[in-house]
Amino acid sequence: MKFTLSWLKDHLDTTAGVAEIAEALTDLGLEVEEVHDPAARLAGFTLGKVLEAEQHPDADRLRVCRVETDRGEAQIICGAPNARAGITAVIAHPGTYVPGIDTTIQVGRIRGVESHGMMCSEREMELSEEHDGIIELPSGEVGERFVDWLAVHDPAKVDPVIEIAITPNRPDALGVRGIARDLAARGLGTLKPVESAPVPGAFPSPVGVTIDADTRDGCPVFAARVIRGVRNGPSPQWLQDRLRAIGLRPISALVDVTNFFTFDRNRPLHVFDAARVSGDLRVHRAAGGETLEALDEKTYTFPEGAVVISDDAGPESIAGIMGGAATGVTEETVDVVLESAFWDHVQIAMTGRALRINSDARYRFERGVDPAYTLPGLEDATRMILDLCGGEASEVVVAGAVPDHARAYRLDPARVRSLVGMDLPEAEQRQTLTALGFTLEGDMAHVPSWRPDVMGEADLVEEVARIASLTKLEGRPLPRPSPGVTAPVLTPLQRREQAARRALAAAGFNECVTYSFIDAAAARLFGGDDRLALENPISSEMTHMRPDVLPGLLQAAARNQARGFSDLALFEIGPAFHGAEPGEQHLQVAGLLVGRAVPRNVHGPARDADAFDAKAAAEEVLAALGAPAGVQVLRGGAEWWHPGRHGRVCLGPKKTLGTFGELHPRVLQALDVKGPAVAFTLWPEEIPAPRRAGAARPALAASDLQAVERDFAFVVDDRVEAAKLVSAARGADKALIEDVRVFDEFAGGALGEGRKSLALSVRLQPRETTMTEAEIEAVSARIVEKVKAATGAELRG
Repeated sequence: MKFTLSWLKDHLDTTAGVAEIAEALTDLGLEVEEVHDPAARLAGFTLGKVLEAEQHPDADRLRVCRVETDRGEAQIICGAPNARAGITAVIAHPGTYVPGIDTTIQVGRIRGVESHGMMCSEREMELSEEHDGIIELPSGEVGERFVDWLAVHDPAKVDPVIEIAITPNRPDALGVRGIARDLAARGLGTLKPVESAPVPGAFPSPVGVTIDADTRDGCPVFAARVIRGVRNGPSPQWLQDRLRAIGLRPISALVDVTNFFTFDRNRPLHVFDAARVSGDLRVHRAAGGETLEALDEKTYTFPEGAVVISDDAGPESIAGIMGGAATGVTEETVDVVLESAFWDHVQIAMTGRALRINSDARYRFERGVDPAYTLPGLEDATRMILDLCGGEASEVVVAGAVPDHARAYRLDPARVRSLVGMDLPEAEQRQTLTALGFTLEGDMAHVPSWRPDVMGEADLVEEVARIASLTKLEGRPLPRPSPGVTAPVLTPLQRREQAARRALAAAGFNECVTYSFIDAAAARLFGGDDRLALENPISSEMTHMRPDVLPGLLQAAARNQARGFSDLALFEIGPAFHGAEPGEQHLQVAGLLVGRAVPRNVHGPARDADAFDAKAAAEEVLAALGAPAGVQVLRGGAEWWHPGRHGRVCLGPKKTLGTFGELHPRVLQALDVKGPAVAFTLWPEEIPAPRRAGAARPALAASDLQAVERDFAFVVDDRVEAAKLVSAARGADKALIEDVRVFDEFAGGALGEGRKSLALSVRLQPRETTMTEAEIEAVSARIVEKVKAATGAELRG
């Protein structure tokens, strides 16, 4: 929120300076982000009078001027075509910094003639782009400060601009008057009264307004009037200066009036060209699919349920957000429809997000405007339009009614002490609330309509403490609610995150913390789209929210490889995003192995990391997170995994806990990672919650009977996964079979083309009695039968 000091003084009678106002605003909770004071950089410039201007002896375009200044007569060389005797100019003495040329003036010698200063143009002083000649002032005394002359004759050029940060709970501070009210309550001046007299209607409005029954929750009241016979030229200079100072471009008198009320009173308005409006205006919900070319020259398609303003020809405005180009006012506009309405903040926010429009009107309506000022705001804007553009106003037409936001809360003076530790007299508390617009009846404080954030007695205390100065708050430790050790506060997901971090650190991985933003190319490699694009990225390499944690790890690996570190084991735990709305994110645990898993040593050569290293690390983390032991490894991972060298860790075909394996060479090449590289990605939220809530481990169930191991060799098609054989063998007798492992693989040779042999070691652990040979053979037979039925395998002889 930006405003100028002179604009603030339209509402606040004060003698306080910019520094004092800025300090008070920050202390009131309206944090000052920037103060731009043009007078500060022009303080060293003074006025001088040119007494003589002669031709330079060695330069045709230069003049040697004798100038009377506050330091006596000075010789100044000037190349401006208007440098002549008798004019009053702006002088920069040696040692003065000139902002437009970023130079500190020194005594110099130009073509053999000394120059003791400079006569300045407007561009050299950053007052405008004018630089055809030096500044000629129509008045002024020698030695007078230039900023003092501007303050009297052209105050807009030295008007300080203050920018404050607005928290979402203070919509009243989105208008200059609301800011002035806070400063007046602090004691920095007196709030000036404002008059809001209705403008009598000279004729019935030819344009009516209606609100559909199903739309009254999104628009409780909609008011409009026609003003005919206006002259829509440029707005007056004072209005243009104010809008330019806060970064707005003056357009025309009609549009500038609506922008003025948006920032002056936090009351967005809109004007339609009445000649382009067909019939009456109707507020209704969109059926979905309607389109509108808005004033920003973009075409928008309405989602179903969005609130729209239409005439007989179709949609003409995105309600409370932006008007349509078809009915926008131009210099040829003669008759206008001026509209003022109150919109539901939730509806405005939903429509604005759906259409991705950020406008000043949306910013204010979704935070809250004063409902009681809906009709007075229409009257005040009408008065200004009539004063600036002329014309004649119709009667006001209103659909709906202003919603009742009246509420009152009890003021307990003792609560200021109990809640914030400040001793303030009751009279001071009541005076503060009255200055902020509250109406006090006994011990009940009635909340003003422009303060939707005040919702209870504690908010009254906050207002009193804020105006008194929050710097007076006294810190006091809270008493313990109960003695002893407090109960755990971490959620199950936070505990899983902690366990995963410890497990990976113990396994030798190094933790990375990367940005949640990546570039567009990397986002597309990992399934991202334009839904994740940022509206205002901080750099070209951080334009999208990351759809996966792996891109950040791969980019970190590429940077390390470029610096000579080729063997890496990195991990990160953080959110990845599958949408742009709140809640459309999920926690990921990702690990990356690049280079050698085992360096060369006396026992053998070096070995590169492979998919099984990633699988082992993933299984270790899953075990630490409490995942069930009976998981399946299936194919069908995302496209950034190597198609034949990855697997999904699943609890059934539809429940994926994670993915491990080699990354696709295309991805590594795009991210400049020298591969191969293996990785894993786990989703802790997908792991089922444990059945036992306690932290104690179950009793150890150890058997005192000797285990029995049997080996089986099966011949299968070479496309059959070993996991299918292991799963089938384990299912032959879940009570007796404790473990099944693959210990050998043989392909080709006498087995023939397309066939392979897999050898399984099955461990049987009896619990009650020692197994007999017949029982062992019976279990072995079931194992062979199960594997054969599941995979078509044959027992190898």
